[in-house]
Amino acid sequence: MALKIAIGQFNACVGDIAGNCRKVETAYEKASQAGADLLILPEMFICGYPPEDLLLKKHFLDESLQAVKNIAATCSGISIMVGFAEPGEKAAYNSLAVLQNGKIAGIYRKRLLPNYGVFDEKRYFIAGDKPLSVEIKGVTIAATICEDIWDLDWLENFIGSANNNQLLVNISASPFHAGKLAEKEQLLSKCATRFSAAVAYCNLVGGQDELVFDGRSMVVDSEGKVAARAESFAEDLLLADIETANDGKINVRCQTALPAKNTDDDIAEIYQAIVLGVADYVRKNGFKTVLIGLSGGVDSALTAAIAVDALGAKNVVGVTMPSKFNSSETITDAEKSAKILGIEFYSIPISKTLDSFGQMLKITPGWKNEGIAYENLQARIRGTILMSMSNKFGHLVLTTGNKSETSAGYSTLYGDTAGGFAVIKDVPKTVVYKLCEYINKLRNKEIIPVSVIKRPPSAELRDDQKDSDSLPDYGILDAILKEYVENEQSAAQIIAKGFDSEIVQDVIRLVDRNEYKRRQSPPGVKITPKALGRDRRMPITNRYVP
Repeated sequence: MALKIAIGQFNACVGDIAGNCRKVETAYEKASQAGADLLILPEMFICGYPPEDLLLKKHFLDESLQAVKNIAATCSGISIMVGFAEPGEKAAYNSLAVLQNGKIAGIYRKRLLPNYGVFDEKRYFIAGDKPLSVEIKGVTIAATICEDIWDLDWLENFIGSANNNQLLVNISASPFHAGKLAEKEQLLSKCATRFSAAVAYCNLVGGQDELVFDGRSMVVDSEGKVAARAESFAEDLLLADIETANDGKINVRCQTALPAKNTDDDIAEIYQAIVLGVADYVRKNGFKTVLIGLSGGVDSALTAAIAVDALGAKNVVGVTMPSKFNSSETITDAEKSAKILGIEFYSIPISKTLDSFGQMLKITPGWKNEGIAYENLQARIRGTILMSMSNKFGHLVLTTGNKSETSAGYSTLYGDTAGGFAVIKDVPKTVVYKLCEYINKLRNKEIIPVSVIKRPPSAELRDDQKDSDSLPDYGILDAILKEYVENEQSAAQIIAKGFDSEIVQDVIRLVDRNEYKRRQSPPGVKITPKALGRDRRMPITNRYVP
Protein backbone atom coordinates (compact mmCIF):
# COMPACT_ATOMS: atom_id res chain seq x y z
CA MET A 1 0.00 0.00 0.00
CA ALA A 2 1.47 3.33 -1.10
CA LEU A 3 1.95 6.51 0.90
CA LYS A 4 0.41 9.37 -1.07
CA ILE A 5 2.30 12.62 -0.57
CA ALA A 6 1.46 16.14 -1.72
CA ILE A 7 4.27 18.69 -1.94
CA GLY A 8 2.83 22.18 -1.64
CA GLN A 9 5.12 24.62 -3.42
CA PHE A 10 3.52 27.96 -2.58
CA ASN A 11 4.39 31.65 -2.43
CA ALA A 12 4.60 32.96 1.14
CA CYS A 13 4.85 36.62 2.14
CA VAL A 14 7.11 37.55 5.04
CA GLY A 15 5.10 38.68 8.05
CA ASP A 16 1.71 37.80 6.56
CA ILE A 17 1.04 34.95 8.96
CA ALA A 18 -2.73 35.01 8.37
CA GLY A 19 -2.31 35.08 4.59
CA ASN A 20 0.23 32.29 4.63
CA CYS A 21 -2.08 30.18 6.80
CA ARG A 22 -4.86 30.64 4.26
CA LYS A 23 -2.51 29.18 1.67
CA VAL A 24 -1.89 26.23 3.96
CA GLU A 25 -5.64 25.69 4.21
CA THR A 26 -5.99 25.86 0.41
CA ALA A 27 -3.16 23.36 -0.03
CA TYR A 28 -4.73 21.11 2.60
CA GLU A 29 -8.08 21.10 0.80
CA LYS A 30 -6.46 20.27 -2.55
CA ALA A 31 -4.26 17.57 -1.04
CA SER A 32 -7.19 16.03 0.81
CA GLN A 33 -9.31 15.95 -2.33
CA ALA A 34 -6.45 14.22 -4.13
CA GLY A 35 -6.36 11.50 -1.47
CA ALA A 36 -2.98 12.45 -0.02
CA ASP A 37 -1.85 11.04 3.31
CA LEU A 38 0.82 13.68 3.89
CA LEU A 39 1.05 17.34 2.87
CA ILE A 40 4.57 18.83 2.85
CA LEU A 41 5.05 22.61 2.89
CA PRO A 42 8.24 24.73 2.67
CA GLU A 43 10.71 25.95 5.27
CA MET A 44 9.46 28.84 7.43
CA PHE A 45 6.26 28.94 5.39
CA ILE A 46 4.06 30.18 8.22
CA CYS A 47 5.96 33.45 8.63
CA GLY A 48 7.76 33.65 5.27
CA TYR A 49 11.50 33.58 4.64
CA PRO A 50 13.73 35.33 5.51
CA PRO A 51 11.94 37.24 8.29
CA GLU A 52 15.23 38.79 9.47
CA ASP A 53 14.86 40.90 12.63
CA LEU A 54 11.18 40.09 12.97
CA LEU A 55 12.60 36.97 14.62
CA LEU A 56 13.84 39.15 17.48
CA LYS A 57 10.24 40.05 18.40
CA LYS A 58 8.77 37.61 20.92
CA HIS A 59 5.18 38.37 19.88
CA PHE A 60 6.06 37.50 16.27
CA LEU A 61 7.35 34.09 17.33
CA ASP A 62 4.36 33.50 19.59
CA GLU A 63 1.98 34.28 16.73
CA SER A 64 3.88 31.90 14.47
CA LEU A 65 3.55 29.05 16.96
CA GLN A 66 -0.12 29.79 17.62
CA ALA A 67 -0.78 29.75 13.87
CA VAL A 68 0.68 26.24 13.64
CA LYS A 69 -1.55 25.08 16.50
CA ASN A 70 -4.59 26.58 14.77
CA ILE A 71 -3.75 24.82 11.50
CA ALA A 72 -3.33 21.53 13.34
CA ALA A 73 -6.82 21.94 14.81
CA THR A 74 -8.57 22.97 11.59
CA CYS A 75 -6.70 20.79 9.08
CA SER A 76 -6.76 17.50 10.95
CA GLY A 77 -7.77 15.06 8.21
CA ILE A 78 -4.28 14.25 6.94
CA SER A 79 -0.74 14.60 8.23
CA ILE A 80 1.07 17.88 7.52
CA MET A 81 4.73 18.86 7.69
CA VAL A 82 5.24 22.62 7.66
CA GLY A 83 8.06 25.02 8.49
CA PHE A 84 7.72 27.77 11.08
CA ALA A 85 9.66 30.00 13.46
CA GLU A 86 9.47 28.42 16.91
CA PRO A 87 10.08 30.46 20.06
CA GLY A 88 12.85 29.20 22.34
CA GLU A 89 14.18 30.26 25.72
CA LYS A 90 17.15 32.20 24.34
CA ALA A 91 16.37 32.52 20.64
CA ALA A 92 14.19 31.07 17.92
CA TYR A 93 14.37 27.70 16.21
CA ASN A 94 13.95 27.11 12.49
CA SER A 95 11.50 24.26 12.88
CA LEU A 96 9.36 21.71 11.08
CA ALA A 97 6.07 20.77 12.75
CA VAL A 98 4.39 17.42 12.17
CA LEU A 99 0.64 17.92 12.50
CA GLN A 100 -1.57 14.89 13.11
CA ASN A 101 -5.02 14.34 14.60
CA GLY A 102 -5.59 17.99 15.45
CA LYS A 103 -2.35 18.68 17.28
CA ILE A 104 1.40 19.12 16.92
CA ALA A 105 2.63 15.52 17.03
CA GLY A 106 6.33 16.33 16.73
CA ILE A 107 8.80 19.12 16.02
CA TYR A 108 12.12 18.89 14.22
CA ARG A 109 14.57 21.77 14.70
CA LYS A 110 17.04 22.58 11.93
CA ARG A 111 20.51 21.42 12.87
CA LEU A 112 22.79 23.02 10.28
CA LEU A 113 22.35 26.80 10.21
CA PRO A 114 23.84 28.51 7.13
CA ASN A 115 25.72 31.72 7.83
CA TYR A 116 27.18 32.69 4.48
CA GLY A 117 26.07 34.66 1.43
CA VAL A 118 22.51 35.87 1.97
CA PHE A 119 22.05 33.72 5.08
CA ASP A 120 22.28 34.98 8.68
CA GLU A 121 20.72 32.05 10.50
CA LYS A 122 23.20 31.98 13.38
CA ARG A 123 22.14 35.54 14.18
CA TYR A 124 18.59 34.38 14.81
CA PHE A 125 18.37 30.66 15.47
CA ILE A 126 19.57 28.04 17.90
CA ALA A 127 20.51 24.75 16.25
CA GLY A 128 18.46 21.69 17.08
CA ASP A 129 20.15 18.59 18.43
CA LYS A 130 17.74 15.71 17.86
CA PRO A 131 16.62 13.89 14.70
CA LEU A 132 12.95 13.23 14.10
CA SER A 133 11.41 10.27 12.31
CA VAL A 134 7.72 9.52 12.03
CA GLU A 135 5.80 6.63 10.52
CA ILE A 136 2.89 7.35 8.23
CA LYS A 137 1.04 4.52 6.52
CA GLY A 138 3.89 2.10 7.09
CA VAL A 139 6.60 4.40 5.72
CA THR A 140 9.30 5.69 8.06
CA ILE A 141 10.04 9.34 7.29
CA ALA A 142 13.04 11.41 8.45
CA ALA A 143 12.57 15.18 8.67
CA THR A 144 15.27 17.60 7.53
CA ILE A 145 15.37 21.32 6.72
CA CYS A 146 17.31 22.78 3.79
CA GLU A 147 21.02 22.94 4.78
CA ASP A 148 20.72 19.68 6.74
CA ILE A 149 21.09 17.62 3.56
CA TRP A 150 24.05 19.53 2.10
CA ASP A 151 26.51 17.56 4.27
CA LEU A 152 25.68 13.88 3.76
CA ASP A 153 28.46 12.55 6.01
CA TRP A 154 27.13 14.62 8.88
CA LEU A 155 23.53 13.73 8.07
CA GLU A 156 24.18 9.98 8.11
CA ASN A 157 25.79 10.27 11.51
CA PHE A 158 22.95 12.49 12.75
CA ILE A 159 19.92 10.46 11.68
CA GLY A 160 21.45 7.02 12.05
CA SER A 161 21.56 3.95 9.85
CA ALA A 162 20.59 4.32 6.21
CA ASN A 163 18.14 1.43 6.60
CA ASN A 164 16.00 3.14 9.24
CA ASN A 165 14.25 5.57 6.93
CA GLN A 166 12.43 4.97 3.69
CA LEU A 167 11.64 8.62 2.89
CA LEU A 168 13.65 11.74 3.66
CA VAL A 169 11.61 14.93 3.66
CA ASN A 170 13.54 18.13 3.11
CA ILE A 171 11.67 21.42 3.38
CA SER A 172 13.62 24.37 1.98
CA ALA A 173 13.71 28.08 1.30
CA SER A 174 16.57 27.86 -1.15
CA PRO A 175 17.01 31.04 -3.21
CA PHE A 176 17.71 30.96 -6.92
CA HIS A 177 20.85 31.72 -8.81
CA ALA A 178 21.66 30.69 -12.35
CA GLY A 179 22.96 27.13 -12.62
CA LYS A 180 21.91 26.08 -9.12
CA LEU A 181 19.35 23.51 -10.28
CA ALA A 182 21.93 21.05 -11.60
CA GLU A 183 23.87 21.24 -8.34
CA LYS A 184 20.69 20.70 -6.35
CA GLU A 185 19.53 17.70 -8.39
CA GLN A 186 22.94 16.10 -8.07
CA LEU A 187 22.85 16.58 -4.30
CA LEU A 188 19.37 15.10 -3.93
CA SER A 189 20.34 12.12 -6.10
CA LYS A 190 23.41 11.44 -3.95
CA CYS A 191 21.29 11.76 -0.82
CA ALA A 192 18.75 9.22 -2.09
CA THR A 193 21.36 6.63 -3.05
CA ARG A 194 23.38 7.20 0.13
CA PHE A 195 20.36 6.42 2.31
CA SER A 196 18.63 3.94 -0.04
CA ALA A 197 15.54 6.08 0.46
CA ALA A 198 13.30 8.32 -1.56
CA VAL A 199 13.76 12.07 -1.03
CA ALA A 200 10.85 14.53 -1.08
CA TYR A 201 12.20 18.04 -1.56
CA CYS A 202 9.80 20.95 -1.05
CA ASN A 203 11.10 24.41 -1.94
CA LEU A 204 9.55 27.83 -1.48
CA VAL A 205 8.54 29.85 -4.53
CA GLY A 206 8.24 33.62 -4.98
CA GLY A 207 10.14 36.86 -4.59
CA GLN A 208 11.24 38.41 -1.30
CA ASP A 209 13.17 41.68 -1.60
CA GLU A 210 16.41 40.69 -3.39
CA LEU A 211 15.76 36.96 -3.32
CA VAL A 212 13.74 34.79 -5.66
CA PHE A 213 12.76 31.26 -4.72
CA ASP A 214 12.34 29.11 -7.80
CA GLY A 215 10.24 26.25 -6.43
CA ARG A 216 11.24 23.28 -8.58
CA SER A 217 10.33 20.87 -5.81
CA MET A 218 10.88 17.22 -6.64
CA VAL A 219 10.77 13.62 -5.50
CA VAL A 220 13.80 11.40 -6.10
CA ASP A 221 13.55 7.60 -5.88
CA SER A 222 15.97 5.42 -3.93
CA GLU A 223 18.13 4.90 -7.02
CA GLY A 224 18.69 8.64 -7.37
CA LYS A 225 16.35 9.28 -10.28
CA VAL A 226 14.10 12.35 -10.32
CA ALA A 227 10.67 10.73 -10.54
CA ALA A 228 8.41 13.73 -10.03
CA ARG A 229 9.00 17.44 -10.30
CA ALA A 230 7.01 20.62 -9.77
CA GLU A 231 6.87 23.71 -11.96
CA SER A 232 9.59 26.37 -12.12
CA PHE A 233 8.91 29.82 -10.64
CA ALA A 234 5.22 29.07 -10.06
CA GLU A 235 2.97 27.70 -7.35
CA ASP A 236 2.25 24.01 -7.69
CA LEU A 237 0.96 20.98 -5.81
CA LEU A 238 3.04 17.93 -6.67
CA LEU A 239 1.44 14.54 -6.01
CA ALA A 240 3.35 11.26 -5.80
CA ASP A 241 3.05 7.74 -4.38
CA ILE A 242 5.86 6.29 -2.27
CA GLU A 243 5.89 2.51 -2.59
CA THR A 244 8.07 -0.09 -0.88
CA ALA A 245 8.93 -2.95 -3.25
CA ASN A 246 9.47 -6.55 -2.11
CA ASP A 247 13.23 -6.12 -2.55
CA GLY A 248 13.15 -3.13 -0.22
CA LYS A 249 13.67 -0.55 -2.97
CA ILE A 250 11.64 2.61 -2.57
CA ASN A 251 9.79 3.44 -5.77
CA VAL A 252 8.10 6.71 -6.61
CA ARG A 253 5.09 6.96 -8.87
CA CYS A 254 4.08 10.44 -9.98
CA GLN A 255 0.34 11.06 -9.70
CA THR A 256 0.33 14.19 -11.83
CA ALA A 257 1.52 14.74 -15.37
CA LEU A 258 5.18 15.71 -15.36
CA PRO A 259 5.69 19.26 -16.57
CA ALA A 260 8.32 19.94 -19.18
CA LYS A 261 11.75 19.36 -17.70
CA ASN A 262 12.89 22.33 -15.70
CA THR A 263 14.98 24.41 -18.03
CA ASP A 264 18.73 24.15 -17.85
CA ASP A 265 19.00 27.21 -20.07
CA ASP A 266 20.58 29.86 -17.82
CA ILE A 267 19.18 32.78 -19.83
CA ALA A 268 15.63 31.42 -19.81
CA GLU A 269 15.65 30.78 -16.07
CA ILE A 270 17.28 34.15 -15.33
CA TYR A 271 14.45 35.82 -17.20
CA GLN A 272 11.81 33.82 -15.31
CA ALA A 273 13.48 34.69 -12.01
CA ILE A 274 13.59 38.42 -12.71
CA VAL A 275 9.97 38.53 -13.90
CA LEU A 276 8.81 36.75 -10.75
CA GLY A 277 11.03 38.93 -8.55
CA VAL A 278 9.60 42.14 -10.03
CA ALA A 279 6.00 40.93 -9.87
CA ASP A 280 6.26 39.94 -6.21
CA TYR A 281 8.21 43.00 -5.09
CA VAL A 282 5.62 45.31 -6.64
CA ARG A 283 2.59 43.31 -5.48
CA LYS A 284 3.77 42.47 -1.97
CA ASN A 285 4.72 46.09 -1.29
CA GLY A 286 1.31 47.39 -2.25
CA PHE A 287 2.08 48.99 -5.63
CA LYS A 288 0.03 48.51 -8.78
CA THR A 289 1.98 50.47 -11.38
CA VAL A 290 5.62 51.12 -12.19
CA LEU A 291 7.48 53.96 -13.89
CA ILE A 292 10.59 53.59 -16.03
CA GLY A 293 12.86 56.19 -17.55
CA LEU A 294 13.23 55.09 -21.18
CA SER A 295 16.50 56.38 -22.59
CA GLY A 296 16.37 54.56 -25.91
CA GLY A 297 19.16 52.31 -24.62
CA VAL A 298 19.24 48.57 -24.15
CA ASP A 299 19.03 48.52 -20.33
CA SER A 300 15.84 50.54 -20.06
CA ALA A 301 14.27 48.68 -22.99
CA LEU A 302 14.97 45.35 -21.24
CA THR A 303 13.67 46.66 -17.92
CA ALA A 304 10.42 47.79 -19.56
CA ALA A 305 9.94 44.43 -21.30
CA ILE A 306 10.45 42.60 -18.00
CA ALA A 307 7.98 44.92 -16.25
CA VAL A 308 5.33 44.27 -18.90
CA ASP A 309 5.72 40.50 -18.56
CA ALA A 310 5.61 40.81 -14.76
CA LEU A 311 2.72 43.26 -14.39
CA GLY A 312 0.95 43.71 -17.72
CA ALA A 313 1.32 46.64 -20.12
CA LYS A 314 -1.48 48.64 -18.52
CA ASN A 315 0.53 48.84 -15.28
CA VAL A 316 3.76 50.14 -16.84
CA VAL A 317 4.49 53.79 -17.64
CA GLY A 318 7.50 54.96 -19.63
CA VAL A 319 8.94 58.44 -19.84
CA THR A 320 11.79 59.71 -21.97
CA MET A 321 13.62 62.87 -20.87
CA PRO A 322 15.85 64.00 -23.73
CA SER A 323 18.46 66.72 -23.53
CA LYS A 324 20.49 68.37 -26.29
CA PHE A 325 22.98 65.51 -26.04
CA ASN A 326 20.50 62.78 -26.97
CA SER A 327 20.58 61.62 -30.55
CA SER A 328 17.44 61.54 -32.64
CA GLU A 329 17.90 57.77 -32.90
CA THR A 330 17.70 57.15 -29.14
CA ILE A 331 14.71 59.49 -28.77
CA THR A 332 12.94 57.62 -31.56
CA ASP A 333 13.88 54.22 -30.12
CA ALA A 334 12.51 55.13 -26.67
CA GLU A 335 9.15 55.90 -28.23
CA LYS A 336 9.39 52.81 -30.43
CA SER A 337 10.04 50.55 -27.43
CA ALA A 338 7.03 51.98 -25.59
CA LYS A 339 4.80 51.52 -28.64
CA ILE A 340 5.86 47.90 -29.18
CA LEU A 341 5.19 47.11 -25.53
CA GLY A 342 1.88 48.98 -25.54
CA ILE A 343 2.65 51.03 -22.45
CA GLU A 344 1.65 54.57 -21.48
CA PHE A 345 4.41 56.92 -22.61
CA TYR A 346 5.46 60.54 -22.07
CA SER A 347 8.25 62.73 -23.42
CA ILE A 348 9.52 65.40 -21.03
CA PRO A 349 12.48 67.32 -22.51
CA ILE A 350 14.97 68.61 -19.93
CA SER A 351 17.10 71.03 -21.96
CA LYS A 352 15.43 74.19 -20.60
CA THR A 353 15.62 72.88 -17.06
CA LEU A 354 19.28 72.01 -17.56
CA ASP A 355 19.98 75.53 -18.82
CA SER A 356 18.16 77.00 -15.81
CA PHE A 357 20.18 74.88 -13.39
CA GLY A 358 23.38 75.81 -15.18
CA GLN A 359 22.56 79.50 -15.01
CA MET A 360 21.64 79.22 -11.34
CA LEU A 361 24.85 77.36 -10.45
CA LYS A 362 27.07 79.90 -12.19
CA ILE A 363 26.90 81.96 -9.01
CA THR A 364 29.27 79.42 -7.46
CA PRO A 365 32.91 80.07 -8.43
CA GLY A 366 34.29 77.45 -10.78
CA TRP A 367 30.98 76.05 -12.06
CA LYS A 368 31.04 75.22 -15.76
CA ASN A 369 28.40 73.82 -18.04
CA GLU A 370 30.66 70.92 -18.90
CA GLY A 371 32.47 68.11 -17.12
CA ILE A 372 31.34 65.34 -14.81
CA ALA A 373 29.26 67.50 -12.47
CA TYR A 374 27.34 68.97 -15.40
CA GLU A 375 26.81 65.52 -16.90
CA ASN A 376 25.54 64.16 -13.60
CA LEU A 377 23.22 67.14 -13.22
CA GLN A 378 21.26 65.83 -16.21
CA ALA A 379 20.82 62.45 -14.55
CA ARG A 380 19.70 64.12 -11.31
CA ILE A 381 17.12 66.23 -13.14
CA ARG A 382 15.74 63.03 -14.65
CA GLY A 383 15.73 61.35 -11.25
CA THR A 384 13.79 64.27 -9.80
CA ILE A 385 11.18 64.04 -12.57
CA LEU A 386 10.72 60.31 -12.05
CA MET A 387 10.42 60.59 -8.28
CA SER A 388 7.99 63.52 -8.61
CA MET A 389 5.74 61.45 -10.86
CA SER A 390 6.05 58.56 -8.43
CA ASN A 391 5.08 60.84 -5.57
CA LYS A 392 2.06 62.22 -7.41
CA PHE A 393 0.71 59.10 -9.12
CA GLY A 394 1.87 56.28 -6.84
CA HIS A 395 4.10 54.56 -9.38
CA LEU A 396 7.07 52.54 -8.15
CA VAL A 397 10.16 53.74 -10.04
CA LEU A 398 12.20 50.90 -11.52
CA THR A 399 15.87 51.76 -12.02
CA THR A 400 17.69 50.40 -15.04
CA GLY A 401 21.37 50.05 -14.05
CA ASN A 402 23.02 46.68 -14.75
CA LYS A 403 25.58 44.82 -12.63
CA SER A 404 28.56 45.97 -14.68
CA GLU A 405 27.70 49.64 -14.20
CA THR A 406 26.67 49.19 -10.57
CA SER A 407 29.91 47.38 -9.75
CA ALA A 408 32.08 50.03 -11.37
CA GLY A 409 30.05 52.96 -10.01
CA TYR A 410 29.15 54.06 -13.53
CA SER A 411 25.99 55.73 -12.30
CA THR A 412 24.83 58.97 -10.75
CA LEU A 413 23.83 58.99 -7.11
CA TYR A 414 20.34 60.54 -6.81
CA GLY A 415 20.11 60.40 -10.59
CA ASP A 416 19.76 57.10 -12.42
CA THR A 417 20.04 55.33 -9.05
CA ALA A 418 16.87 57.06 -7.81
CA GLY A 419 14.02 54.60 -7.52
CA GLY A 420 12.47 51.78 -5.56
CA PHE A 421 13.64 48.58 -7.23
CA ALA A 422 16.67 47.84 -9.42
CA VAL A 423 15.41 45.23 -11.85
CA ILE A 424 18.71 44.25 -13.54
CA LYS A 425 21.06 45.20 -10.72
CA ASP A 426 22.60 41.70 -10.72
CA VAL A 427 22.63 41.25 -14.51
CA PRO A 428 26.03 41.81 -16.19
CA LYS A 429 25.93 43.87 -19.38
CA THR A 430 26.91 40.89 -21.51
CA VAL A 431 23.91 39.01 -20.11
CA VAL A 432 21.66 42.03 -20.77
CA TYR A 433 22.22 41.53 -24.48
CA LYS A 434 21.54 37.80 -24.22
CA LEU A 435 18.28 38.48 -22.40
CA CYS A 436 17.20 40.91 -25.11
CA GLU A 437 17.90 38.33 -27.78
CA TYR A 438 16.07 35.70 -25.73
CA ILE A 439 12.95 37.88 -25.43
CA ASN A 440 12.85 38.56 -29.15
CA LYS A 441 13.30 34.87 -29.93
CA LEU A 442 10.71 33.85 -27.34
CA ARG A 443 8.09 36.21 -28.76
CA ASN A 444 9.24 35.60 -32.33
CA LYS A 445 9.21 39.33 -32.98
CA GLU A 446 11.15 42.49 -32.22
CA ILE A 447 10.19 43.29 -28.63
CA ILE A 448 13.56 44.95 -28.04
CA PRO A 449 14.32 46.94 -31.22
CA VAL A 450 17.37 45.60 -33.03
CA SER A 451 18.60 49.18 -33.41
CA VAL A 452 18.69 49.42 -29.61
CA ILE A 453 20.62 46.17 -29.25
CA LYS A 454 23.21 47.05 -31.89
CA ARG A 455 23.85 50.69 -30.90
CA PRO A 456 27.11 51.20 -28.93
CA PRO A 457 26.09 51.89 -25.31
CA SER A 458 26.25 55.50 -24.17
CA ALA A 459 24.98 57.58 -21.25
CA GLU A 460 24.56 60.50 -23.71
CA LEU A 461 25.48 63.14 -21.16
CA ARG A 462 27.93 64.88 -23.51
CA ASP A 463 28.58 64.97 -27.23
CA ASP A 464 29.76 61.70 -28.80
CA GLN A 465 29.98 59.96 -25.42
CA LYS A 466 30.44 56.17 -25.30
CA ASP A 467 30.61 53.83 -22.30
CA SER A 468 33.95 52.65 -23.67
CA ASP A 469 35.36 56.12 -22.90
CA SER A 470 35.19 55.30 -19.19
CA LEU A 471 35.04 51.50 -18.98
CA PRO A 472 36.82 48.55 -20.57
CA ASP A 473 35.01 46.51 -23.20
CA TYR A 474 32.06 44.90 -21.40
CA GLY A 475 33.25 41.40 -22.25
CA ILE A 476 36.52 42.07 -20.44
CA LEU A 477 34.90 44.07 -17.64
CA ASP A 478 32.35 41.36 -16.86
CA ALA A 479 35.00 38.65 -16.82
CA ILE A 480 37.13 40.63 -14.35
CA LEU A 481 34.11 41.48 -12.21
CA LYS A 482 33.15 37.81 -12.04
CA GLU A 483 36.60 36.93 -10.73
CA TYR A 484 36.80 39.82 -8.26
CA VAL A 485 33.23 40.11 -6.99
CA GLU A 486 31.87 36.57 -7.31
CA ASN A 487 35.01 34.44 -7.01
CA GLU A 488 36.82 36.68 -4.47
CA GLN A 489 40.06 36.61 -6.46
CA SER A 490 42.90 39.07 -5.79
CA ALA A 491 44.39 41.32 -8.42
CA ALA A 492 47.42 39.05 -8.74
CA GLN A 493 45.24 35.98 -9.21
CA ILE A 494 43.14 37.70 -11.88
CA ILE A 495 46.20 38.98 -13.73
CA ALA A 496 47.67 35.46 -13.64
CA LYS A 497 44.65 34.32 -15.66
CA GLY A 498 45.76 36.48 -18.55
CA PHE A 499 44.01 39.80 -17.95
CA ASP A 500 45.84 43.07 -18.52
CA SER A 501 47.40 44.28 -15.27
CA GLU A 502 46.47 47.95 -15.68
CA ILE A 503 42.85 47.16 -16.58
CA VAL A 504 42.51 44.80 -13.61
CA GLN A 505 43.84 47.40 -11.18
CA ASP A 506 41.55 50.09 -12.62
CA VAL A 507 38.47 47.87 -12.36
CA ILE A 508 39.24 46.89 -8.77
CA ARG A 509 39.72 50.54 -7.81
CA LEU A 510 36.37 51.41 -9.38
CA VAL A 511 34.60 48.61 -7.51
CA ASP A 512 36.14 49.41 -4.15
CA ARG A 513 35.71 53.18 -4.19
CA ASN A 514 32.05 53.04 -5.20
CA GLU A 515 30.72 50.97 -2.32
CA TYR A 516 29.07 54.12 -0.94
CA LYS A 517 26.91 54.37 -4.06
CA ARG A 518 25.79 50.76 -3.88
CA ARG A 519 24.91 51.14 -0.20
CA GLN A 520 22.41 53.85 -1.18
CA SER A 521 20.98 52.07 -4.20
CA PRO A 522 17.66 50.21 -4.25
CA PRO A 523 17.50 46.41 -3.92
CA GLY A 524 17.36 44.24 -7.01
CA VAL A 525 16.82 40.62 -8.01
CA LYS A 526 19.68 38.22 -7.23
CA ILE A 527 20.49 35.97 -10.18
CA THR A 528 24.22 35.28 -9.74
CA PRO A 529 25.98 33.29 -6.99
CA LYS A 530 27.10 36.58 -5.40
CA ALA A 531 24.93 39.64 -5.88
CA LEU A 532 25.67 43.23 -4.91
CA GLY A 533 23.68 43.80 -1.73
CA ARG A 534 23.07 41.50 1.21
CA ASP A 535 25.13 38.84 -0.59
CA ARG A 536 28.30 40.97 -0.55
CA ARG A 537 28.87 43.26 2.42
CA MET A 538 31.98 45.39 2.16
CA PRO A 539 32.98 48.35 4.34
CA ILE A 540 32.59 51.77 2.77
CA THR A 541 35.65 53.09 4.60
CA ASN A 542 38.23 50.62 3.38
CA ARG A 543 41.94 50.96 2.58
CA TYR A 544 42.67 47.32 1.90
CA VAL A 545 44.38 46.86 -1.47
CA PRO A 546 43.72 43.35 -2.84
